[in-house]
Amino acid sequence: MPRAARASSTSDTPERILEAALETFSQQGFDGARTRDIAVRAKVTLGLVQYHFGSKDDLWKAAVERAFADLDAGVERVLSDARGLDPREHLREMLRTYVRFVAENTAFIRIMHDEGKRRGPRMRWLTDRYVKPLFDKVTPQIIRAQESGILLSDVDPVHFTYMLVGAAGMFFHQAEECKRLTGIDPSDASAVEAHSRAVESLFLGPSQSVAPALIQSDSQPKEEKIS
Repeated sequence: MPRAARASSTSDTPERILEAALETFSQQGFDGARTRDIAVRAKVTLGLVQYHFGSKDDLWKAAVERAFADLDAGVERVLSDARGLDPREHLREMLRTYVRFVAENTAFIRIMHDEGKRRGPRMRWLTDRYVKPLFDKVTPQIIRAQESGILLSDVDPVHFTYMLVGAAGMFFHQAEECKRLTGIDPSDASAVEAHSRAVESLFLGPSQSVAPALIQSDSQPKEEKIS
């Protein structure tokens, strides 16, 4: 690679490229995304994208790996902090962690939804490398909660897992629809916490410390001019 191109690389360049890649892949899909568009979004040259990540496939994997590392770190933190916690409160903390992750990583979640419905090499790579290890890590927590009477015992952990994915993610996945329908922006911090409490209540029942539900005075659908 030319020396000038190397010199223009800064320490935050790979991070900016990965953020741009996640957004582009989530909006256009793998086949529709172009590395040239990702470079423009990251405000770098196409040569720098190729220098740091090589092919489009390698860039896609690196972007997904970055997001999964954040999710896995969050799960590990909750599991390591479990000592001394009431089992129900521990599970509440796991649910909060997941909802907040989804809220902060909507592009990644859109990629997961898109690839999860396709019988292809990226879905297999995602499942074998990341989804299954995470599922295997969380399943014992679900089983223990069932044995303790916290969760229903006649529901297979796989159904709890996918119900959680849907319950946690749809609010953020359908953000534009939600804003049009209710006037509530799912990206607002208050909306994220309200949704977190709603998911907790759905699976575990209301907490004694639950605050009043999110209320917005302008939560009625807003009129928009249609051109």
